[in-house]
Amino acid sequence: QVQLVESGGGSVQAGGSLRLSCVASGYAYNGIYNRACMAWFRQAPGKEREGVAGIYLGDGKTTYAAFVKGRFTLSQDNNKNTLYLQMNNLKPEDTAMYYCAAERNSRCNTLNDRNFDFWGQGTQVTVSS
Repeated sequence: QVQLVESGGGSVQAGGSLRLSCVASGYAYNGIYNRACMAWFRQAPGKEREGVAGIYLGDGKTTYAAFVKGRFTLSQDNNKNTLYLQMNNLKPEDTAMYYCAAERNSRCNTLNDRNFDFWGQGTQVTVSS
């Protein structure tokens, strides 16, 4: 089993920044490392969950949704098994619950939440105008 724990959410004004963290642990995580896609999803009230950004652990290649390109940056700290999402120039429409997820044997070619195997509990991001 893989455990994913998110943190870093909060409330900011439009134009502000937040950095989300996702710490991965568990014996199974060590088994899938380098062959998995780790990603951030978000879900706003009344809306479907959508992919935000993903990283293929094998080579560090990242993919971003069009609505966050140039504003959000994904990075990882391998020593700490931690995935980060730096979010700059936040907008009210970025308000949502943000989830960290892992998909085994995936290169992050698509961010389809139905394919992801492990999920964190989420961290709330609220952006006021």
